[in-house]
Amino acid sequence: MGFNQPLSSTSFNFSGFQGGYGSVNVQDVEAVLQNKQSFSAIMELDNDGGDNLFNDQTQQHQQHDHDDNVKVDGMILENINFAPDGDGLQQISQEFQETSSLAIASLELLRNYESKFKKLSGENISDNFSYDIMETSTCSENQRLSTEEIMRVAGARYVHYSAHWNNDDFSIPTHHYGLDTGNLSEQENRDVELAQFLLAAAERVGCQQFERASRLLLHCQCNSDVNANAAQRVIFHFSEALRERINKETGRTEVGITSSYNENQETEMLQKMSINGSLNCHQKMPFNQVMQFTGVQTMVEHLASETKIHLIDLDIKSGVQCTALMQALAERKESCVESLKVSAIGTCTYKNKIEDTGQRLTCFAESLNLPFSYKAVIVTDLAEIKLDDFDVDDDEAVAVYSPYFLRTLISRTNCLENLMLVIRNIKPSIMIVLEIDSNHNSPSFVNRFIETLFYCSAFFDCIETCLQEDSESRMAVEIVCSVGIRNIVAAEGTERTVRNVKLDVWRRFFARYRMVETGFSESSLYQANLVAREFCFSKFCSVDKNGESLIISWKGTPMHSLSAWRFV
Repeated sequence: MGFNQPLSSTSFNFSGFQGGYGSVNVQDVEAVLQNKQSFSAIMELDNDGGDNLFNDQTQQHQQHDHDDNVKVDGMILENINFAPDGDGLQQISQEFQETSSLAIASLELLRNYESKFKKLSGENISDNFSYDIMETSTCSENQRLSTEEIMRVAGARYVHYSAHWNNDDFSIPTHHYGLDTGNLSEQENRDVELAQFLLAAAERVGCQQFERASRLLLHCQCNSDVNANAAQRVIFHFSEALRERINKETGRTEVGITSSYNENQETEMLQKMSINGSLNCHQKMPFNQVMQFTGVQTMVEHLASETKIHLIDLDIKSGVQCTALMQALAERKESCVESLKVSAIGTCTYKNKIEDTGQRLTCFAESLNLPFSYKAVIVTDLAEIKLDDFDVDDDEAVAVYSPYFLRTLISRTNCLENLMLVIRNIKPSIMIVLEIDSNHNSPSFVNRFIETLFYCSAFFDCIETCLQEDSESRMAVEIVCSVGIRNIVAAEGTERTVRNVKLDVWRRFFARYRMVETGFSESSLYQANLVAREFCFSKFCSVDKNGESLIISWKGTPMHSLSAWRFV
C-alpha cells in the first residue's frame, strides 16, 4: 500500500504461525552440554495409555479453541477489520489455512527453541553489551545454566523422547538419545526433569486429557517452590496456571494442591511494596531505563526546533519518562520552551493515581522553571477516547509516548482501532512505542504455552540476577508476572487480555495508518548503551538493531522492542 493512497479498509488478517528463533540441529545443544554422562532412569509419568500430541494429529485438530480469531505473523485480533476510513468493524473470514497440524507446529516450535544459540539477527550496536550465548552457556557464573537454558535442555530432551514413547506405557525416559548431560549439576538435572514433566502436562492439557495432566502437575507442584531457584519458580507458576485451566475446562475445584497466592494476596503484596521498592526495581533492572531514556532522547531530537510541545502519554504511571523529558527540555540552549503540555490517558479506575502524578509533575516543572500544564484524560472506557479530549492547539508539536500500552488493547479491537484513528488525526511529529517482543498470542494453546514459558524463563533469570539481594521486590515483580502467565495460559476468548506480539506484527499493523518507521540517531544509540553500562550485569543485556528499531535482549533472548514512528 502506497502512503499516498487512501487508508485501506480491507481486512487485516492476523492468521499464521510464528515460531521460535531459527533452526539449528541438535549438535548445537551438545555444544552447551559438553562431556556429559547419560541418564538411565525412567520417569514414569502416567500409568494409563494415551496418544502423544506430537504423534496424533487428529486429537490436536479436535482441540476446541474459544477464540474466534484472525491472525498474521503471530498477532491475533478478534474479528477485526482495520478500516481507518471509518467503515467500522466487519466480520472477517479466515484467509490462512494451515496445511500442517498444530501438533507438528508445536513440535517444530520446541525444536526452534532447542537450537536457539544464535544472537538476534541484525546489527549489534555495541560489542561491549552483546551476549554470546555459546560462550556463556558453559562459562557463566558458578558454571550454572541460565533458567532459559534449563528449559531449552528440557525441550531438547522432550523432542527426542517423543519418538520413543508408545501408547501403552506413557513415560519420559531420561536417557539422552544423543544429548550428553554429564556436566549438569544434580540440581540442574532435577530442574530439567521437572521442566519435562511441565511440558508433558501442557501437552496433555492440549489434548484435553485432564486426568493425566493433573497427575503430572501434582508432581510439578509438589517438587517446585515459589521460594526456590528461578527455574523452580517458573515451573511453579506455570503449573498453577495449567491447574487453573484444567479447573475452568472441567468446572471443578481441585482439592489438595492449591495456589499459594490468590488475588487478594497478590494485591496485598503489591500494596506492601513501597515506592522505594518500585524504584529499586527500576534502578536495578536494565530494560525500562534503557528504553525510556532512548525514547526520550529521540523525542527531544524530533522536537528540537519546537517551542510549544504537547506530550500525549498513553500509560503515564509515575511519570518517570515525563521528568526525563522535562530535564532535557529545560537544558535546551536554543528554542526555549514556551509551553509544555502533558495529556495522560486513563480510565476512572486510575483517576486518582493519574491526578497524583500530575501534581508531582507540576511541582517538578516549577522547580525547573518550565512552563507546564497537565490534563488527565479520564474516560469510562478507552473506546470513548476522541480527538476533542486532548485540546491540541494548531501551533503545538505533538509527541505520543506508548509504554507497553497498545498490547493491552489487542483483545479489544474496537478500542485499538479507535485510538489509532484519533492519534492519526492528531498527526503527531513522533510516536514512541515500547512493547514486549514475544509472541504470546498464538491460537494454539500449546504454542502459546511454549512461547510464554521460554520468555518468562529469561525474565525470571533477569529478576533473580538483578534483584538477588532484594527478595521482597523480586517476589512482588514475579507475582505480577504470574498474573500474566495465568491469563495467557488459563484464559481464552475475551478473558485473555495479555496478548503480546512481535515487532514485525506491529510494523504491518502501523503501515495501515501510514506510519513510517524512523531510525534512532547515533546520539540515541549512545544513550542506550550509556544507560546499559550503568547496570551491574550489563554484560547480559544487549541492544540490537532490528530494521530501524531496537530490540533489548537478556542473555540473547529478545525481551522488549523500542520503535519510533512518523505519520505521513
